[in-house]
Amino acid sequence: MDPEEWDEAITRLAQQRRVRVWPYLEDPAEIEYAIVWKPPRGALQGFPNLRAIFSMGAGVDHLVGDPDLPDVPIVRFVADDLTEQMSEYVLHHVLLHHRRHLEYAEQQARKVWNPLPQPTAREVRVGVMGCGVLGSAAAAKLGAIGFQTRGWSRTRKDIPGVTTYAGSDEFLTFLGGTDILVCLLPLTPQTRGLLGGKLIAAMAPDGALPGRVIINAGRGGLQNEAEILAALEDGTLWAASLDVFETEPLPESSPLWRHPRVVVTPHNAAVSRPEPLFDYVLDQIQRFERGEGLDNVVDVQRGY
Repeated sequence: MDPEEWDEAITRLAQQRRVRVWPYLEDPAEIEYAIVWKPPRGALQGFPNLRAIFSMGAGVDHLVGDPDLPDVPIVRFVADDLTEQMSEYVLHHVLLHHRRHLEYAEQQARKVWNPLPQPTAREVRVGVMGCGVLGSAAAAKLGAIGFQTRGWSRTRKDIPGVTTYAGSDEFLTFLGGTDILVCLLPLTPQTRGLLGGKLIAAMAPDGALPGRVIINAGRGGLQNEAEILAALEDGTLWAASLDVFETEPLPESSPLWRHPRVVVTPHNAAVSRPEPLFDYVLDQIQRFERGEGLDNVVDVQRGY
């Protein structure tokens, strides 16, 4: 994150709306809208005239867990910029494992020239777990380049070129036909720790790749890192790309850094940039003040 880029964007925003930067506030009663990321617990309670809260990212678990959250709409950041970034990340890492790049990197380090068997995209089954805006876009792009693509979400989604599954009754069927699993679920009490040994073992055991692969670009709390490492060691899991972690930054002591079949990225699959974010917030505020509804409002009870 470039501080100068954010300073410049805030200066431009201040030309259209009065802007205050927490905690440098003269009068909390002035604040009608809050743009936040991981605010201290209870911090938003001090604004008596708050009308809406805007998350600086697609995730909102940093907000909905606050018991002192004001009773105002919470809006997720949804924009083409963020969606395109996530689709690029997902496609890149699916193709990285599909083309067996980690094995070629190992061979290169040993100066070994050994072509490996290569399945076609249509022989590989990719499952996207979490088919909101980001997941639906990524799933559609995976289908468009030939992968057998399936998606699972709490409620049924209609995604062109993608076979979709919904609810707990269809979850194991979804996993049982998945070779590469992409996780883009929100973090809720029901999904915390879901990406672990039991889930990995339920994935397809007979795919065209050497083994099961997981890609998590959702939230770090979704994954059980000890169980992921155990699955890698016993062969249940072949490889993983992880962009998010239980503790961030990932501690230097974590074995994930050193594992030859794990790709670690620093929570950068889709990064909120200030200009698209502020454009989105301004558009929402203007529509809201004209009496129109807000888009992408969070259901606090569901957690997303």
